[in-house]
Amino acid sequence: MLKAYADHWGLITGASSGIGSEFARQLAGRGMHLVLVARREDRLVQLAGELQVAHGTKCEIIVADLSQDGAARSLLDEVERRGIEIELLVNNAGVGLVSEVDDTDVERVARMLHLNIMTLTELTITVVQQMLKRGHGGVINLGSVVSFQPVGYMGVYAASKAFVLHFSEALWGECRSRGVTITALCPGTTKTEFFDNSGTPGWAEQHRSQDARTVVRTGLAAFDKRKSYVVSGWINYLLSLAVRLAPRATAVKGSMSVCKPQKK
Repeated sequence: MLKAYADHWGLITGASSGIGSEFARQLAGRGMHLVLVARREDRLVQLAGELQVAHGTKCEIIVADLSQDGAARSLLDEVERRGIEIELLVNNAGVGLVSEVDDTDVERVARMLHLNIMTLTELTITVVQQMLKRGHGGVINLGSVVSFQPVGYMGVYAASKAFVLHFSEALWGECRSRGVTITALCPGTTKTEFFDNSGTPGWAEQHRSQDARTVVRTGLAAFDKRKSYVVSGWINYLLSLAVRLAPRATAVKGSMSVCKPQKK
C-alpha cells in the first residue's frame, strides 16, 4: 500500500486550479513533495510558492498540454529525467463539454477524449507498473457522479467518466493484493472553473454544489481506506444508486432536464 505521505512524491495533473490545486494543498499538508502539471505556468508557480511557504514542500513544475498526442510519455520521461519516483498519481486533468449534438465541435470532442481517457490511461498503467515492482504506491483517478449514467447534452463527457470508473475499479481488483491502491473519486457539481470552461458559465453557483476542499478530503479518506471508488456527498451517492435502479430511458430523460445547454 501507499507508504507514509511525508517525504514522498505525488504527481498531480490539472494542478493549476480547482480540485487539482486543492489536492496539492492537502497533500502538501501531509508532508508530500509534489510534481505539479498543467498548462498555466503562472498559476503553478504561484501555487508552488504558496506550498513552500506553508509546508516547506518541494515542488517541481511541468508545463504540459495533456490533450496532445505524446504528452503522457513526454511527462513521464521528464519526471524520470528529474530523478523522481512517484508514490501517488492524481489524474485530475479533464475537460467537459455541454452541447447539443447539432452544435458539437468534433475536434474539441477528440481532444477531450484524448485527455480524459487516453492520457489518463497511459499515465495510470505506466506508473502502476512501476509501483507493482516496488510493492507500494497508489493512484486517484477523477471520475464523476455522471460515471454512473448516460447524460443528455454531455454524452461524450459522461461516457469518458464511465470509462474512468470502470477502468479504475478493474485495476483496483488486480492490484489491491499487491500493495497498490487505485481509487476513483466521483464528485458531483463542484465549485470550480469546470462549468465555465464546458459551456455552462455560472452553473455551479445556480445549483447545489460542494467545494473542492470537501471533495478532496472525501477522496483522500477513501484512498486511505483502500476503497475502489467513492462518491463525494450523500445526495450524490444516493443519486448514483437511484440511476442504476431507474429505467435507463428515465435516467437519460432526467439528465436532459438538468443539463440542457444555454442558448447563445
